[in-house]
Amino acid sequence: MSKKQGTIAFMAEPGKLEYRQYDLPTPGKGALMMKILRSNVCGSELHIWKGSMQQTTLGHEVVGTVAELGEGVTTDCAGRPLEVGDRITCTYFQACGKCFHCSHGELLKCENAYQYLWWKTPDQYPHFVGTFATHYYVHPQQYFYKVPDNIPDAVAAGMNCAVTQVLYALETVGLQLNDTIVIQGAGGLGLYGTAMANAMGAKVIIIDGVETRLEQAKKLGADHLINMHEYDTTEKRTARIKELTGGYGADIAMEVTGVPAAFSEGLNFIRPCGKYLSLGNVTLGTTVPIDPAFLTKSQIVIYPINRYQPWYLDKALKFISATIDKYPYEELMDGDFGFEQLAEALDKSVAREVTRASIVIG
Repeated sequence: MSKKQGTIAFMAEPGKLEYRQYDLPTPGKGALMMKILRSNVCGSELHIWKGSMQQTTLGHEVVGTVAELGEGVTTDCAGRPLEVGDRITCTYFQACGKCFHCSHGELLKCENAYQYLWWKTPDQYPHFVGTFATHYYVHPQQYFYKVPDNIPDAVAAGMNCAVTQVLYALETVGLQLNDTIVIQGAGGLGLYGTAMANAMGAKVIIIDGVETRLEQAKKLGADHLINMHEYDTTEKRTARIKELTGGYGADIAMEVTGVPAAFSEGLNFIRPCGKYLSLGNVTLGTTVPIDPAFLTKSQIVIYPINRYQPWYLDKALKFISATIDKYPYEELMDGDFGFEQLAEALDKSVAREVTRASIVIG
């Protein structure tokens, strides 16, 4: 009897996809197989698609249902009973529990984070290592959680990246009631950050050059919008932010643009003794000029954030579930595409014709 097969989209070279079929693997002890419902296009995929990051199997933002449970898997990582057919999402990296960082409680910097994931090609077993596919193999060291019933698939698909990383960042930096935060970029991370900061009682100033994104930010609780075409220089944007903050600057700024120049610009937006979050720049080898004396005199503290402590995925699911009726999260997924339209979704995302493309698979 032949085994059931699934399909995975593989980027053979930048800008080119191949759809490949493989036998579905049987999950090993502590693992499970997910049948994918949706997978969203993240900014990381766009860097890879354009060739500015290492070639890899694409896709990591995902929601799906349990297709098969491996030996010993009876609950999710929060201890909730788990059965075939339950909706789940999982971290896009693993925490091996054995490396230097894991042994120091720094699971987000696991040295083996992608040992079995993402960077592998689908020709290597278990094949289904990216989420632009019909199925996905969840390894024993990945954290996975059931998705609350009131979170739609389109929103749930982005939970394990954009949503959770922003929540982890804002809690790490200690955003407080009545703080002012400047968010550079109104893509997925910036828009979720807007809603979270608003829910935490902060005043939100958001910067972007796309009017539709700024309009979305307003719906999600942004207090002030800065259009980069109207305020078309660093000096004008800085002056506007200081005008909105009594001449001092914001308590916190968060860069989620992925543009290196935005990092050095953002330092100007922050008050002395303020804090700076950098989440967007993930492409190694690009540099920008920075004045060290400016940092010394201003005493701005910089928090670079990459990934998150894996249990934050469950915290983020609870946050979105609790605020789903307050903020129009589903509107952030402004482009639904079929699996066969994946290349079109990537191209339109690069062109900023959509804020967050969602690939409907299951």
